[in-house]
Amino acid sequence: MNTPPRAADLNLCLCHSCGQACDISDDPPQCSRCGTALHALKPDSLTRTWAFLLAALIFYVPANLLPVMNTSMLGSGEDSTIITGVLEFWEAGAWDIALIIFIASIGVPAIKFGALTLLLITSQRGSRWACRQRTGLFRFVELVGYWSMLDVLVIALVAALVKFEALGTIEPRVGILFFGTVVVFTMLSAMSFDPRLIWQTSEDREAPDAP
Repeated sequence: MNTPPRAADLNLCLCHSCGQACDISDDPPQCSRCGTALHALKPDSLTRTWAFLLAALIFYVPANLLPVMNTSMLGSGEDSTIITGVLEFWEAGAWDIALIIFIASIGVPAIKFGALTLLLITSQRGSRWACRQRTGLFRFVELVGYWSMLDVLVIALVAALVKFEALGTIEPRVGILFFGTVVVFTMLSAMSFDPRLIWQTSEDREAPDAP
């Protein structure tokens, strides 16, 4: 059976802004609907994805070591990191808040770091291994990326709600800024990665007419 032609064989490309299928044979290629510049692949996708991912890893260290909030009860205050904050909420009976913070602060970043590293390494090598599954993994990383700010929002809400003046207060600390930076860089890393590279083998890249 004859295999159907690919979009690259027909010089077609989806617009990154409006999603219209456009002809990229024009010079310079641009969308006929919105005028956006078109690219068969995102320019320097792997380089930019690695850069954002490494930046996120660098900021992830102080995000976990520095205090993210200060809990003050009856005049005595104590700074808490992400881990100690989770333990404090758990011991206080707020297991739901502790679970949300743990998943958003520890689980989600770890999953995103591991998944993006796997996608980058296999794409750089032009691997044919589990292309469909790796594409699904990338979609999953995109999905959980929108929930990465849960930790920041929970601490902000708790700090706003737990205000008993002299009895007790909760205030954010500098660590939450580093964690927010980690979330932004991981989201930028996922946005910079081009999932079409998953399906592009090393032979395709060496071909003279490769995009």
